[in-house]
Amino acid sequence: MILEQFQLQGQVAMVTGCNTGLGQGMAVALAQAGADIVGVNVSAPDDTKTLVEALGRKFLDLRANLSDSSCLEGVVQQGLALSGKLDILVNNAGIIRRCDAIDFSEKDWDDVIDLNLKTVFFLAQAVAKQYIKQGTGGKIINVASMLSFQGGVRVPSYTASKSAVMGVTRALANEWAVHGVNVNAIAPGYMATDNTTALRADAARNAAILERIPANRWGVPEDLAGPVVFLASKASDYVNGYTIAVDGGWLAR
Repeated sequence: MILEQFQLQGQVAMVTGCNTGLGQGMAVALAQAGADIVGVNVSAPDDTKTLVEALGRKFLDLRANLSDSSCLEGVVQQGLALSGKLDILVNNAGIIRRCDAIDFSEKDWDDVIDLNLKTVFFLAQAVAKQYIKQGTGGKIINVASMLSFQGGVRVPSYTASKSAVMGVTRALANEWAVHGVNVNAIAPGYMATDNTTALRADAARNAAILERIPANRWGVPEDLAGPVVFLASKASDYVNGYTIAVDGGWLAR
């Protein structure tokens, strides 16, 4: 039966940046589909842990500063503590810095690129090595953005990082599909999260954004539940290198 292809019982999903927002929504969705969760965060994911365990799934709480790529191999090894394997990686952790491009600082550039791009690549690399060692393949889901497709305003390093995430998703899929490793991405549209607090507080900007979204609303973390479970499951075994926009129709406009 087709619905069985979406089940994740017995699988382990590592989700970065899952203490709040979109990461939390995706972690809970994967747990609802049957997966145990390895959460990698800089702060306590207490609510996420409670929500996952209420579903009868295990939650392993790992703390790491993912901006420091030297920790990534260790994070993967610690993540094996639940069952000795990993099956799914959701590369969600990221930051944004807002400033006019003419005044944008080198530090804000480097901070964003390091976490949003460098870490995404090297954590995917470390997890892919584990998948190949296990011999069973696996799923890697990167988190892109509408700004993987567009330029944006006052977020040059974020745009650069998310455009590159879409590109590196394709590049990794080309090399790793032969090992049964599916690499894809989700590009959320305008979502009601901490990253967009300033935009939603600006009445004129908020109205302009809503006017362009055919669905006429900001997205919420639950909107990513279906796409992330699909990309994490056997139902997407022949989907490689693709970025799925979850945007209420923004790009179609």
